[in-house]
Amino acid sequence: MTEFDPGFSLPDLDGLLRQFPSGRPSLVCFVKEDCKTCNLAMPVLEAFHRAFGKRADVLLVGQSATGNATLKERHALTMPVLDDGDCSVSFAWDFEVVPAVFWTDGEGKVGTRFEGFVRSEWQALERQIGDALDLGLSEVNWLDYPEWRPGCGSRHLDPEVNERLRATASNNPMRARRIEIASADDEAEFMFDQGFSDGLPLVPPTPERVLRMLAGTKRGAQDIVAVVPPNMAPASVEKVAINAVMAGCRPDYLPVVIAAVEAVCTDEFNIHGVTATTMGAAPVMVVNGPIRHRIGMNMKLSALGAGSRANATIGRAVRLVIRNIGGARPGGVDRSTLSSPLKFTMCFAEWEEGSPWSPLHVERGFQVEDSVVTVFAMTSGPVLIVDQESRGADQIAGSLGLGLEGAILSKIHRMPMDALLVVCPEHIRTLTSEGQYSKDRLRSRIQQVTSRPLREMVANEISGAGIPRAAADKMSHEQLETLAPKFASERNIHIVVAGSEAGKFSAAFHGWVTGPTGSMSVSRKIETS
Repeated sequence: MTEFDPGFSLPDLDGLLRQFPSGRPSLVCFVKEDCKTCNLAMPVLEAFHRAFGKRADVLLVGQSATGNATLKERHALTMPVLDDGDCSVSFAWDFEVVPAVFWTDGEGKVGTRFEGFVRSEWQALERQIGDALDLGLSEVNWLDYPEWRPGCGSRHLDPEVNERLRATASNNPMRARRIEIASADDEAEFMFDQGFSDGLPLVPPTPERVLRMLAGTKRGAQDIVAVVPPNMAPASVEKVAINAVMAGCRPDYLPVVIAAVEAVCTDEFNIHGVTATTMGAAPVMVVNGPIRHRIGMNMKLSALGAGSRANATIGRAVRLVIRNIGGARPGGVDRSTLSSPLKFTMCFAEWEEGSPWSPLHVERGFQVEDSVVTVFAMTSGPVLIVDQESRGADQIAGSLGLGLEGAILSKIHRMPMDALLVVCPEHIRTLTSEGQYSKDRLRSRIQQVTSRPLREMVANEISGAGIPRAAADKMSHEQLETLAPKFASERNIHIVVAGSEAGKFSAAFHGWVTGPTGSMSVSRKIETS
């Protein structure tokens, strides 16, 4: 005998609650009105009720309130017909096909169970019940019944019904606090009022949607992904999934969101500082590896803009985690003077197949077959770099460098600051028109064309920014003529390839302060299995 917890309390058609187990042996049969095989079995069950009902309970459990009444009228049933319209009891009893038959003792332990209609099984059950109760057989004429008829799929396995039942089951993996709202309340307005939103409408994170989202990862729902500043709040997989639902993600995006959350919550990335700075920095995410294609990320036309669900919602989910779990909200810890659209979302994939170089994640020590997300702290972008005239490799490289010189302020050089350069395919073709043009050569060219004498960086009547006049007055002529490139190091220039094959327009993201006192870019492998 199989032992499980079958207890239930269901109303019959007269509104009387029937308890199971009742202390008496019971024959429980789950049915639905539109199943032909269930209707075939109705006279048999009614005969069992008449023959055995004085010593055992014969309970018909129907999966539709209106269908139950129809069954009773159609077959003149006298046995109790119980209403499992929400299918919660069907779900708990864990069968697939109706009619589903269970013969139990008075404590609810199952002795015999089967599904569908096989005449020999029903005949054997009749003998078993008669022997157990010391009664004879029923009045069923078995020759009137076919040897076999297939049953129908139970209604509790319908996808929409099953998702609801799984989400509300006591053994479901979700533990987050549930918020009940009145039926007349608008869900979208409620989430705005509660401060969950970044200013755009959210997808309501119903239990069904969250459970579906959790199916996108092998990690346990209560595993801690990261501790999210500034509140230093633990972000479980479940809580990340909730924010992914609100952002509009699909379940197969969740591993990317999890990896990105891990990356931004490292000490190296310093999401607290990134959020709190008045410069308005925000994470920019670049995805590499096979997962780009698997989840349909955009790396070509409009890669940095609208139109891609994966790009937009992955970036937004990470931002919502920072906001809703970490507590980084504008006016609180987020003190951005102007802020930036990057605070909504910025995530895209590198077009590795269109690049002559090793992709970003390989440069950073991963294998080509790895799926990786890299996060950068950027204050602005994408800023367009336009060159439609250059035909030489060094020329186009020079233009890319001049385009980067304006980061923060063209007068500011040697600042410890990262830049993310996104080179478009047409510029790539120009760069490689004379042979291979390595990333290192491009970085060197950028530093070369942006080098300016320190004299040009001294505060003056045009701009008070740069080297203070008092400090410049103490410098020699030779010192003032020293050339300073834009970036403190070539390592501050990060290069990826993306964009449409038509158009000579590259772009750049300008970074925040890098290093131990600011933010350093971080890469995390995306766990997809």
